[in-house]
Amino acid sequence: MSFLQIYKKAFSGLPSKVWILSLAMVVNRSGSMVLLFTSLYLTKELHYTLAEAGSVMSLYGIGSILGSYTGGWLTDRKNFYDIMIASLIVCACVLFFMVFVTSLYGIAAIIFTYAFTADIFRPANSSAIAFYSEASNRTRSVSLVRIATNLGFTIGPAVGGFVAHYLGYKWLFVIDASTSVFAALMLVLYLPRRKVGHEHQEKKTIVTKSAYQDYWYLAFIFLVAVYATCFFQIFASVPQFLSRSWLYDEDKIGLLLALNGLLVVLIEMPLVMHLENKNNKFKYIIWGALCLPVSFFILLIANQNLLMAIVYTFIITMSEIYAMPFMMNIALSRPDKSRQGQYAALYSIAYGLANIAAPLLGLGIAARYGFTTMFWVLIAVSTLLAVGFYQLSIQRKQLN
Repeated sequence: MSFLQIYKKAFSGLPSKVWILSLAMVVNRSGSMVLLFTSLYLTKELHYTLAEAGSVMSLYGIGSILGSYTGGWLTDRKNFYDIMIASLIVCACVLFFMVFVTSLYGIAAIIFTYAFTADIFRPANSSAIAFYSEASNRTRSVSLVRIATNLGFTIGPAVGGFVAHYLGYKWLFVIDASTSVFAALMLVLYLPRRKVGHEHQEKKTIVTKSAYQDYWYLAFIFLVAVYATCFFQIFASVPQFLSRSWLYDEDKIGLLLALNGLLVVLIEMPLVMHLENKNNKFKYIIWGALCLPVSFFILLIANQNLLMAIVYTFIITMSEIYAMPFMMNIALSRPDKSRQGQYAALYSIAYGLANIAAPLLGLGIAARYGFTTMFWVLIAVSTLLAVGFYQLSIQRKQLN
């Protein structure tokens, strides 16, 4: 089978509404430069310290947690369509304030509000994916939306790095706000609002208890949060490491981040198609976790070597490709319809916790003990994480 035939097979048979969600995500995430470059904006242009930048960025995580919880509560009660549109429009309005505000507390408030409104979107989007997909193509549907997100991240950092370097950081916030508006318009024009009923549920063995009483799932969410904390160093601390220790400019850092998104676009869907119908999908999450310490070790031993930076990017991207689609599939497939908002909210909250912990752990350790110590801590934590996922997979088999 040729490369093009593999791609055609991987993308065939997916619902048209999932494609529309994905196209809107490409537009929205093409402007998602806030989280990628705000840390550098705070330290390089506004001259705040690493610790102050880490504290501000940790507020993104707090807003993310509260937004995810609120989004889950709303999604179980309101139409996910309305929630997605409102979130995108409010995000655009909030981001425009970043052009004018330079005080640390003001930026912290904007970052918190932006994260809160942005992460209200996540549970609603997860419910939309679950609603428009079937069990047989759910992992691929998840991957398609993830690929759209990463395609946007491929465009965003590459363009954003050049925009920050040549035009200035404030233009990043204008572009990001504009793309949120365009994404909302795409959903309004091409994904007509419809009443969400229960007719789309497939017959399956499902968990009907509250997500907060599903202790296996809570343990899973904890490990997802630890995974995301380690993975998010790609945005939280590694750009600072490349800038301060390797003396890379923003455009080069942006291209490395863009490479991460491009690799996801090229590799994830055919690989997920190959793995989707295999037994014991949990082992792919474990493989993804094991890629993390390898990637950090590469940065630890390399010395301003661009080739090694590319190898690091490839390995941490494979971690993402192996782990994230299957983790999200568990979150979408485990509950019944009435609990979907709760389960999706907890999954989003895991990433919110990671957004708090990632800059505090990474930049906090780096500021006090140096980047070498930071990488050794990340290697130890991510290795223990793989062991934790392995133990959880054994418990899952026993529970089933």
